[in-house]
Amino acid sequence: MAAYQTVVVGTDGSDSSFAAVDRAAAVAADAAATLVIACAYYPASKQEVERAQDELRDEAYQVVGSAPAEDTLQSARDRAVRAGAVKVETVAVRGEPVDALRSVVKERSADLLVVGNRGLNTLAGRILGSVPSEVARKSGVDVLIVHTT
Repeated sequence: MAAYQTVVVGTDGSDSSFAAVDRAAAVAADAAATLVIACAYYPASKQEVERAQDELRDEAYQVVGSAPAEDTLQSARDRAVRAGAVKVETVAVRGEPVDALRSVVKERSADLLVVGNRGLNTLAGRILGSVPSEVARKSGVDVLIVHTT
């Protein structure tokens, strides 16, 4: 089997997703592959962001304002470089995480998708579906689910 050429990893700015970025960077470095870091977002007004952060509390890292996740992507890029990735690209994609990751995989002709396991073993994840389980079912490429929680 040939080494991976393009590795996509999703991040939402959480510590859990950054652990997946670290693992994806190590895999990409070992394979001399391009690492594409993707972040799904919905633009929101300052008032919408503040209201959502008040309600979400510990989950507030998922709230992004009108800028399409530049800070999250820059932090993830810095981590990936520290972890050894040489060819690193970032992309912000407007929309739901599963659809966003699938579109990046397709657009970049990726052969590996890396996600963290957050939400995989939660009640909400079992009832509503979680990002890791959905991308594993729908992505059409190898998926590495990193134990991050």
